[in-house]
Amino acid sequence: MSKHKHYNFFFSLRQENRKMTLMEFFGCTFIAFGPPIALFIFTIAKDPMRVIVLIASSFFWLIALLISSILWFAVVPLRETLAFGLVFSVLFQELFRFLFYKIMRLANEGLIKVSQQSDNSNITPRDFANTHIMAYVSGLGFGLMSGAFSLINVLADLWGPGSIGIHGDSKYFFWSSSYLTLCFILLHTMWGVIFFAGMDRKCYFYVAYVVATHMLVSCLTLLNQLSSSTDSAIYLGPLIPAYIILVVSGIFAFYTAGGSLANIKNCVTCRKRRYQIE
Repeated sequence: MSKHKHYNFFFSLRQENRKMTLMEFFGCTFIAFGPPIALFIFTIAKDPMRVIVLIASSFFWLIALLISSILWFAVVPLRETLAFGLVFSVLFQELFRFLFYKIMRLANEGLIKVSQQSDNSNITPRDFANTHIMAYVSGLGFGLMSGAFSLINVLADLWGPGSIGIHGDSKYFFWSSSYLTLCFILLHTMWGVIFFAGMDRKCYFYVAYVVATHMLVSCLTLLNQLSSSTDSAIYLGPLIPAYIILVVSGIFAFYTAGGSLANIKNCVTCRKRRYQIE
């Protein structure tokens, strides 16, 4: 009888742990991907051309990841050095952002003609006339694919059964990883707008800003290796500067795309029927 009671106790405990890990799994998933998915649904999903551009930009990010992985695998002495792979991964991502920009500009005229001849009311020629729109879409494509690859293994471990920090790991790891993933997705979106604008205007300071901040935020994540205990708050270290850079990049991208305080005022007060950055 006692064995049966013990079995019921451990079974119920396991079920409670399962519920706890599932709740945290969905919580971390929605933290990381909730806002980006909302952006996709409300600004991209209804337009087929935007969806195609988003998928194409995601594919370019995957190619960058593949090449950086090949390099990491080929350089055997530095395989254990995380910083080596990180630096070249950032450089390859920005290289393929540039290649995607060049392809978009080469195909721009043809895309405008296709959008003008299409009978689909959801396809708007303005998307290609206003270069900031496709820069935003391509940036979000880079961000979504980057976020998916950076967090998918973490979420797989979080599915359970198990308890966070049971082996002495930091209890802040999972949710700090989610917030950092969200930050990177939004940063990629801002970087796309700034990078494309810099190339269009031949203002290479914009391009340098994107590469420098991408490298800085990525290198800040190396601090996570210093975490050594359950109560270690080192995972919180990269979050504050990363979100400061996100706010600065957001303001930078807003003004780069032609935004102004007057636009914000018109949006808030609803003085115009439609708010649009021109």
